[in-house]
Amino acid sequence: MIRYDLLCGDGHAFDAWFRSASDFDQQAERGLLSCAVCGSVEVRKALMAPALTAGRSGAAMEAPPPEAASSGVPLVTGRDEKLRALLRELKAHVQSTSEDVGDRFPEVARQMHAEEIEHRPIRGRATAQEAKALLEEGVPVCPLPTFPEDEN
Repeated sequence: MIRYDLLCGDGHAFDAWFRSASDFDQQAERGLLSCAVCGSVEVRKALMAPALTAGRSGAAMEAPPPEAASSGVPLVTGRDEKLRALLRELKAHVQSTSEDVGDRFPEVARQMHAEEIEHRPIRGRATAQEAKALLEEGVPVCPLPTFPEDEN
């Protein structure tokens, strides 16, 4: 998976994940990309700062996109807060209507995909590599949004 910082024709900055660099190009050519802020389909890659590794821990650190610092546009707007509220509501709904299978998520998701066990709504934990492998196998997965207050 690769994450690109993107800009729309109106200058809104947002990011998106793609399976590969060519996946972005194909989606852009087919008009399948749209701005997360205004819905414009005029989307291009923005100049990105490289991910930096912080010493031996291997933790990645990313610099904010240059256009965010120089644009004078607030990083959090009222629209962003509404979106965050909707994402919190979505997360609460998923948590209240699904079974937490914990670290067994990749195994259980594969079993359901192979129809070895009954389909049911589940959630759990998977590493980035496990999630990527599931997607490559055709198993539909989607991460739940996380918020600063979640990290206790």
